[in-house]
Amino acid sequence: MAVKRALISVSNKEGVIPFAKQLAELGIDIISTGGTKRALEDAGVPVISISDVTGFPEILDGRVKTLHPAIHGGILAVRSDERHQAALAEHGIRPIDLVVVNLYPFQQTIAKPDVTLAEAIENIDIGGPTMVRAAAKNYADVAIVVDPADYPMVIEELKTTGSIQAKTRQQLAAKAFRHTAAYDAMIAEYLTNLTGENYPETLTVTYTKKQSLRYGENPHQSAAFYAKPLGAAFSIANAAQLHGKELSYNNINDANAAINLIREFQEPAVAAIKHMNPCGVGVGATLLEAFTKAYEADPVSIFGGIIAVNREVDKETAERMHDIFLEIVIAPSFSDEAFAILTKKKNIRLLALDFTAPDVKEKMLVSVNGGLLVQEADTFTLEDAEWNVVTKREPTEAEREQLRFAWKVVKHVKSNAIVLAKNGMTVGVGAGQMNRVGAAKIAIEQAGEQAVGAVLASDAFFPMDDTVEAAAKAGITAIIQPGGSIRDADSIRKADEYGIAMVFTGVRHFKH
Repeated sequence: MAVKRALISVSNKEGVIPFAKQLAELGIDIISTGGTKRALEDAGVPVISISDVTGFPEILDGRVKTLHPAIHGGILAVRSDERHQAALAEHGIRPIDLVVVNLYPFQQTIAKPDVTLAEAIENIDIGGPTMVRAAAKNYADVAIVVDPADYPMVIEELKTTGSIQAKTRQQLAAKAFRHTAAYDAMIAEYLTNLTGENYPETLTVTYTKKQSLRYGENPHQSAAFYAKPLGAAFSIANAAQLHGKELSYNNINDANAAINLIREFQEPAVAAIKHMNPCGVGVGATLLEAFTKAYEADPVSIFGGIIAVNREVDKETAERMHDIFLEIVIAPSFSDEAFAILTKKKNIRLLALDFTAPDVKEKMLVSVNGGLLVQEADTFTLEDAEWNVVTKREPTEAEREQLRFAWKVVKHVKSNAIVLAKNGMTVGVGAGQMNRVGAAKIAIEQAGEQAVGAVLASDAFFPMDDTVEAAAKAGITAIIQPGGSIRDADSIRKADEYGIAMVFTGVRHFKH
């Protein structure tokens, strides 16, 4: 496919001037519009004005300039179709062989905190997507370039073969349709959010590839990591990796679980995650105290774990962390001394994340065979819930404090979930069991003697009183759970029998 004429009209002008200069040196005529035309002319690149091609001026403040048969006929004409060629000749239209277009900066515009609707609307490109789609549709005869990263490849092919190869044109066309699809998806999401529609009749989402991953959950599964444009700032996608090898699929999943849990706490806190579940959580007056509690909660499972902390990692805490094998440490920052200590291990990943980033309520998307489940994220906190003491005995203030701590943790444990807590740390975690009393027995067994005087949090109600019975025999003194079972009275009666204080919140936190 010989390239004789190119149309260049880009919002992102990165690399466009040297690219256009090389096209001109190859004897290719360049048509251009607006700001791109001015930039090329200022750089000494010979340019044909779009108006000289259409015989019509740009109008409506540039809203209409490329929407013309002289442009789209030149792009869409099938070169091997004699009728198309006759139509071009009849109307004096010359073919356009290369289209270089990317779109108005809609994403950058709506990212501005003070953006107005009028500004957003004005940055919805019309002519650009039309040219991109036209060229991509006719990729058998026309090359479409939407990404500056592809300029060197196109120039190399033109220089070495004198054309742009069919396979390359197909790849560029596929990228072009992804480009316009992502653009339209972002506009649709923006306007849909303005209307207040939570679950529209069709859902179109777009994500940008952040990195290829070595494999997925298992080595035989391929995987990649994508980030949501303008998504939550408090995200692993926005963390700065300061040290260590690349994150894996499982690392990213666990790291996401860790930061979601640690965000529950204002005081110095440490969360250790293994396989999407917290194995140890601690709070304290200092980060070192919090880390010590998280470690002592389960010194076996923390091995190879992912750690999230909500304070700068200091020298003393880093020294304790260095003594064990950790996959990842996520923190707002690391002191110079702490960084020097931790980086003695070449493979540990150190991630810095802005913990002051505002919360953004995003939808959760979960794929199922042939479909997608969509729901709001569980941002409900204990402050949003009703605190209803249902037993004869009220919890003491110390028990209340531990119940609040345990409730924050159990929200992030896979269901069925039971958490035992004592002195600002987890002492037992029962996760992902098929029945609630089974989860309780695992947590109690893990706690051992630490269960005496501990509190228990459950992510959902007790279907019968056997969990209360098990807790009482282990020495647990207070329970927090949602309530709502048809047999709540049995659990309340059992708690009163053993002198356990029990609180209902009215809210469950299933996490499957």
